[in-house]
Amino acid sequence: MEYGFGKKSYVTGILIAINVIVFLYLEIVGSSEDVYFMYEKGAMFAPAVLFEKEYYRLVTAMFMHFGINHIINNMIVLFALGDHLERAMGHVKYLILYLACGIGSNWISMMVDGVSSGAVSAGASGAIFGMVGGLLYVVLANKGRLGNLNARQLFTMIALSLYLGFTESGVDNIAHISGLILGMIFGLILYRRPKRYEDREENSYERY
Repeated sequence: MEYGFGKKSYVTGILIAINVIVFLYLEIVGSSEDVYFMYEKGAMFAPAVLFEKEYYRLVTAMFMHFGINHIINNMIVLFALGDHLERAMGHVKYLILYLACGIGSNWISMMVDGVSSGAVSAGASGAIFGMVGGLLYVVLANKGRLGNLNARQLFTMIALSLYLGFTESGVDNIAHISGLILGMIFGLILYRRPKRYEDREENSYERY
């Protein structure tokens, strides 16, 4: 692995812990499957953001989930892949990418479809798709492989996730797609391959 043997990925663990704690809090004081309750606690609702200036919802909605299956599915992906991107990019850049993609995908989804649909939405999917998009860029920048990950695996996972999103009801596919694109853009901006890896590639040769 050329992306940081000595780096520990504690930001991913903190993000998972925050999501779980918020979910448990919502279940204790109410129900995460009650739409009005979720709205009151900070879920995304376009009129509230645009007309009431409640911009905090762009952030709070990232850490709220509708039901146990919703949070389990998102946290599994974050746990499985977040470690790779955090060790490749570093803690601060990884956190910037995650939050920026979450906020950005919420904003794009709201502007494209939120006002007309009138839906209350929540979930870490936009941020997680952003993380996946950033990871895809990093893998491609490293010649299609990063540790035990390769581009084919990521493309397959992305295609399957998007397919499931479009075949199920109540899924914010705009947030997923915009998060993925934003993740690749922020990956391009924030990630640089380790210098020692580039130097080794340039100085390598074979004898025939």
